[in-house]
Parts: sequence; structure tokens; C-alpha cells
Amino acid sequence: MSSYQSVNPANNQLLKTWPEHDAAFVSQALEKADRLYHSAWSKGDIQPRLQVLKKLADLIDNQVDELAAIASREMGKLIAQSRGEVKICAQIARYYAEHGETFLKPQPYPSELGEAWVEYHPVGTLVAVEPWNFPYYQLMRVLAPNLALGNPVLAKHANIVPHCADAFEKLVAKAGAPEGAWTNLFVTTDQIADLIADDRVQGVALTGSERAGSAVAQQAGKYLKKSTLELGGNDVFVVLDDADIDEAVRQGAQARLSNCGQVCTAAKRFILHEKIADSFLTKFTAALQSAMPGDPLDEKTTLGPLSSMDARDRLVKQVDEAVSKGAKAICGGNKIEGAGCYYQPTILTQITRDNPAYFQEFFGPVAQVYVVRDDSAAVALANDSHYGLGGSVWTRDIARGKTMASQIETGMVFINSQSDTAAELPFGGVKRSGYGRELSDLGIKEFANQKLVVVAGQ
Repeated sequence: MSSYQSVNPANNQLLKTWPEHDAAFVSQALEKADRLYHSAWSKGDIQPRLQVLKKLADLIDNQVDELAAIASREMGKLIAQSRGEVKICAQIARYYAEHGETFLKPQPYPSELGEAWVEYHPVGTLVAVEPWNFPYYQLMRVLAPNLALGNPVLAKHANIVPHCADAFEKLVAKAGAPEGAWTNLFVTTDQIADLIADDRVQGVALTGSERAGSAVAQQAGKYLKKSTLELGGNDVFVVLDDADIDEAVRQGAQARLSNCGQVCTAAKRFILHEKIADSFLTKFTAALQSAMPGDPLDEKTTLGPLSSMDARDRLVKQVDEAVSKGAKAICGGNKIEGAGCYYQPTILTQITRDNPAYFQEFFGPVAQVYVVRDDSAAVALANDSHYGLGGSVWTRDIARGKTMASQIETGMVFINSQSDTAAELPFGGVKRSGYGRELSDLGIKEFANQKLVVVAGQ
């Protein structure tokens, strides 16, 4: 029985199963990718590659509803959020189609040694290991910059979103990408380990759990391959005493419930200034409790299911453990009975540093709330984390917000906005949230040979 199964988490019904790819298929896929890397497609004029991205963006724009419905049925994302994800994929493809050539232009370096410049070249076939929570966006973040650069990609998607993986691969082919440019592999982690070990593979990009990231980075390091990792987050949402409380509550509730809380950069630790803590918490509790569970394809639903029964069971266990170690659930704290993988929006308070929950990422609609007396205490709490992905700061005093943003140890901070993403902005973190950046001009250079050329005496 294949492990690649499409199951609707709203009712736990099996939709379809995809067969796994055997060793012969994987070997052939790697051969095609390597052959493409050594061809004029990868090493020649960039324009044909950019035209594929442009066509891909147009194709996606014309299939927003169809692609969104596949994601909502397969992993439970609310339909409006699925549409938003599909649209940003088109934007990323178009962004690199329009800016890829500029990003990869040779960069001059003034030097006494002569005329010097850095050129940007592809390095070879990459392996991508991607998660289910943004089943198209995660793939596009790897595909678009590397297609522009000329690196072929072999992609292993999460085994609960095979339909999304299949649909994405077909779109890339339809846009005119040659065989080998992007290959979807329904394979095991052992097969991925073998691919990383192969001399023809030059790098690996992973978005996923800390455990998966550690395993992939270990294998990449063993074989001296470049890797980028985007792992978990335990992002702070700091609300200071001069913040617009109603707007902070509105966006805070959105940030905790979006994708049923299954977002690496979602607000997870709410750090409240003591002067506004009670007011914020009262309004925030009401906002979370007003969420309406239901079918993610129904526009009126505001709380979808978690992505799978495993995901919900893991969250149940985490919350139960947190409460048993002294945390208080002031709302929620239980699964929602009935069909599907639903969990109540939950707020945990009184979490002490010796409670396992203090350092854990809760991948679901669970908010941790902490109260602090001043800005320095907020920063200290924000930085007392194994993770360092993103965060947000809420204040009417922008200078105060900028000072705090500079002191928070993460890859991204937003002032007066929940965390967001855009093709033109770099995405990534520090500490156990990983390393490397995706999107923007930084993303296209992660797997580039940044080659120095010097002409002596010029």
C-alpha cells in the first residue's frame, strides 16, 4: 500500500492513492535532470527559462479555483486561503520571470588586481523536500529561482498532498519546461538519502520539521552538499501598551487561526504589556471563540480541520501535557468531536519555563500568552527560544517598534502587521528555524556558483 494518499481531513475520507516511484524511476529521473544541467537549457541564454516562468504564472492565474479546491480538499485549508496561496504562486513565478536576468547579471568588484566581477551560474541538480501546509507555495519557492538560474530539481512532497504535487508538476510541464527541469518523486526518506549521496546532486532544500531538517542536513554535510533549511518557528506577537488593541486583536486572531494554525511564521507566543494584557486577552478570547468550524470549501467556515488525524492527535497530546505541567487553558483545550480532524481554538496561560510547552511549537490553533512589564522583558522572552523565524511588534511609536525589531533574534520581524510573505522579500530564519533564504534576490543566489573572474592589469 502506497504511503502517498489523498485523504480529506474534513471527513477523513480517502480520495485517491498514488503509487510510489521505484528505484528505476528515480534513477531515470536523476539521469534526465543531470543531462538537462549539462545542456544549453541550463547553461545557455536565460530568456527561454524566463519565458517558461511567465507562461507558468499565466497558467496558474487561469486555474486559481481548480487548484485551490484541490488543496482545500486534500489538506483542509479554507478555500479563500487556498485561493490566496495559488495567487501568490503566480506572483512568485512572474517575479522571477521579470527580475531573474537582473539578479544574475555579473557584479563588478573594484580591485587593485585588475578588472574583476562575479558571475552567477547554476551548480547542478537539486533535491527539494517540501511540507504539506502550503502545498503549492512551498514548491514554487524552490522552482521559480532555480528554473531561472538553470538548476534542475527533484522534489519529494509530503505524502498527504500527492494530488497537489502531481498538479504542480503537470503545470510546470505545460508551461514548456523540458523533462528534468522539475520532477515530482513519490519516494521514501531512504531514497532521498541515496539521492543526496549521489555525485550528480549538488544541493538540497528542505522546508519542514526540525527532525527532518536535522536528518537531511546531516546527510548533506556527510557528502559535502550545500543545504538550505526552513524549519519550525515559535514566533512572538508582542503587543505594547500604546498599540492599537482592536487591530492587534483582529490580526492576532487571524494569525493564530489561518491555515488552522499550521503556519511556520504564525503568531504563537503572544507577549502582552501588563497595562493592556487584560483588555487584549478579553477581546482575543472572544475573537478565537467566534471561529466557526466547518467544511473548508464553504465560504462561511472560519476554522478548518487540521491536516490529518496524526496532526490533531499530536496537538491533543501537546496541550494535555502542557496543562498537566501547570499551564491553564482559559478557552478550548480539546478536540472537536465528530468526523474530521478539528480542534478547538485554545489559549494557554501560566506557562513556566520548565513546562515543555515553553519551548515547543504548537502546529494548530493554540496560542500561548505571556505578560511582561516592559520592552526589555518582552525582548528577553522573545529571544528565549530555540527558534528564530519571524515575529511581530505592535506599537503606535514606530521608533520604539524599530528598536525592538532590531533586538529580536529572528530572520524576519513585522511592525504593526502579522507575518506575511511576498516574492520580493527574503524568507528564512536563524537558530533551529534553519538557515539560508528563499525568495527575493537572495533566494536565487543560494544555489548559484558565485564565480569570480579577474582580468589582470586592466
